[in-house]
Amino acid sequence: MKLLNISIEKPAEINFILAQSHFIKTIEDCYETLVEAVPGIKFGLAFCEASGEKLIRKAGTDEEMINLAVKNAKNIGAGHSLFIFLKNAFPINVLNRIKNLSEVTHVYCATANPTEVIIAETSQGRGIMGIIDGGSPVGVENEKEEKKRKEFLRKICYKQ
Repeated sequence: MKLLNISIEKPAEINFILAQSHFIKTIEDCYETLVEAVPGIKFGLAFCEASGEKLIRKAGTDEEMINLAVKNAKNIGAGHSLFIFLKNAFPINVLNRIKNLSEVTHVYCATANPTEVIIAETSQGRGIMGIIDGGSPVGVENEKEEKKRKEFLRKICYKQ
């Protein structure tokens, strides 16, 4: 077995979700779920089949996001991995709906942070072992930082 560390390639401001799913209809169900969740959402999907034709299936509403999803699916190359890249929406807007899809078995991450995917590669293929999402903490927030966090959430309308 060989362990690999593969970085997700994307612009800094783009959010994405990396999940595991198990069935070819994942693409259609994810597509429908995303367009129902956020009117006018821009996204790209890619799903790596693990059997049969073993193709990367793709869909979306934005060519740039579709291309990002496919590029990262090719780079990671793990069976049953699902990549969702979001342009004018955030994971918080769609994550519970994605998790409720019958074929989605696990969500590894939902982030805009720099992300590394730890892959195990064997003679059978590749599998995702884990995720490194962003950096490690450097301290604990103080009262000033807590106030700043709360003000930010109100500024972006996530709190009243």
